[in-house]
Amino acid sequence: MRRRWVVPILLGLAMSLGAMDGDSTANAQVPTSARAAQAMARVTPDLKADVAAADLPWGAPVFLRVFKHERVLEAWLETAPGGPFTLFRTWPVCAVSGDLGPKTAEGDGQAPEGFYFVPPGRMNPHSRFHLSFNLGYPNAFEQARGWTGSALMVHGDCVSIGCFAMGKRLLPIGADRNDPINEIWTLMTAAFEHGQPFVRVHALPFRLTPEALAARADHPWAGFWANLAEGSRWFEDTGRPPDVTVRDGRYVFGAD
Repeated sequence: MRRRWVVPILLGLAMSLGAMDGDSTANAQVPTSARAAQAMARVTPDLKADVAAADLPWGAPVFLRVFKHERVLEAWLETAPGGPFTLFRTWPVCAVSGDLGPKTAEGDGQAPEGFYFVPPGRMNPHSRFHLSFNLGYPNAFEQARGWTGSALMVHGDCVSIGCFAMGKRLLPIGADRNDPINEIWTLMTAAFEHGQPFVRVHALPFRLTPEALAARADHPWAGFWANLAEGSRWFEDTGRPPDVTVRDGRYVFGAD
């Protein structure tokens, strides 16, 4: 019998940002296409073997972190229901546009920084950048500030206008330029199929260590980054991504 993993969460709290954004995609099925099916068929055998080698179950809940400055995207998998997440794989971000600092306006060329939820309905198997998923910008925090923008994605290929592009520049023999997004898509799809209602994504400007924050203490976005650092530290201290709500103009973090 296939083991189904259901994330032990309080949906009303965990989805608060999405609910405030009027998101209607939380209960949707993962959309598919011939392209997505072919991509998953290509990477699933090796990916399943790597998940098993890490002593993790196929379809375990996924948590993603992406760092602008370091240009990496991390996939973390839950080790057991209610237990900590462990780092499974890291991919280089092939292209990300803009400078450090959040996206605040349509057309500013910035990639977003913040806390996002990706339900199945935000997966796009027909993307002009191979495969993609929508981060859900602007979230409730960003809407409250009047920040604008749309279709902020993690996608394939290696071009970015406010998105995180996960293609490859250099290809070893037998590789596909879109293997990174193929693997991310496949891990997320497996998690959705095993009961995860949404994937949390933390999009961060850099690794928010005390030293890195102190080095940028005079930056115009220093206060904003200090608030992001609270959520980053929550995960690093507990091994589980926090629930995120918005209160008094700030992100607020709590246990799931």
